[in-house]
Amino acid sequence: MDAIRLTALHRSAIAEWLRSAPWAWPVFEALHIAGFALLFGSIAVVDLRVLGFGARLDARALGRFVLPATRAGFALALATGVPMAVAQATELWFNRAFRLKLLLLAIALCNVIVFHARRGLNRRDAPAKAQAALSLACWFLIIAAGRGIAYV
Repeated sequence: MDAIRLTALHRSAIAEWLRSAPWAWPVFEALHIAGFALLFGSIAVVDLRVLGFGARLDARALGRFVLPATRAGFALALATGVPMAVAQATELWFNRAFRLKLLLLAIALCNVIVFHARRGLNRRDAPAKAQAALSLACWFLIIAAGRGIAYV
């Protein structure tokens, strides 16, 4: 991304508002963390079930219960994360932890698409278990990279 686009994002109305309103950033950050907690927690339940923990739980019932929470958590994390990234566009684009977070997010989302396309929740085969393990690792590392943004 070039400097002109980064500057335009940094100067956008939402970015200016997030940086200037004294309560906006803490609220967005808290909601972002809540979204990720809901997202990671619900995904972890599914992944652990695929890995054999709670194997007696009915996969369909678990999916019906957990998937709405996963979607809500992702929507909340995305709805708060994008404006926060826009507000710091000029700094974040060059932050290695932020770029790692985006890369891991892309990997995790591709994994989710393939997992659901092959109905991974109903399987206990090696590919489903590998995808569950990859999912747990990716989402954990996304959280770690997100925290690392402030320190890199």
